[in-house]
Amino acid sequence: MLRYDYLALIEVLIMKRSSTLFLKVVILLIAIGALAGMIWFPQTEGRATNLDLISIYTDPFIIYGYMASIPFFVGLYQAFKLLNLIDADKAFSQGAVNTLKNMKFVSLSLIGFIALAEFYIRFFAHGDDPAGPTALGILASFAATVIATAATVFQKLLQNAVDIKSENDLTV
Repeated sequence: MLRYDYLALIEVLIMKRSSTLFLKVVILLIAIGALAGMIWFPQTEGRATNLDLISIYTDPFIIYGYMASIPFFVGLYQAFKLLNLIDADKAFSQGAVNTLKNMKFVSLSLIGFIALAEFYIRFFAHGDDPAGPTALGILASFAATVIATAATVFQKLLQNAVDIKSENDLTV
């Protein structure tokens, strides 16, 4: 009987760890893919065909793209951090609430960076058709909006759970 309980506990722990492990691997693959794309894409972009490497990576729009990617990578780090908190059975803690708040902030700042780039492309970049970049910007902004909204909802729910947990800890 006791052996069965230990086996059931180990099975539950393995299932829980494997789901967060899968999500961590997905986050790492997204980060590696995005980083590889950021390094490779400027070399293949239309204006960069006749430029040397230094001129390619000192283009103001490429530099702006690298600056705008900072919130994206911070958001991936925050998601990884939240999965670590879940693994450590600290999902209902103030640290998890703060992580969700940070995820909301980086999603909103990413939307701001995208909006500024869209504004520049739409009104100041003449000679190129702005429809494609505008559509991609709207799509990326929508995805960031969904993430910010979900983080806000989960943050409020988790904050309520943390408050209830702390009240129960005080009364016991």
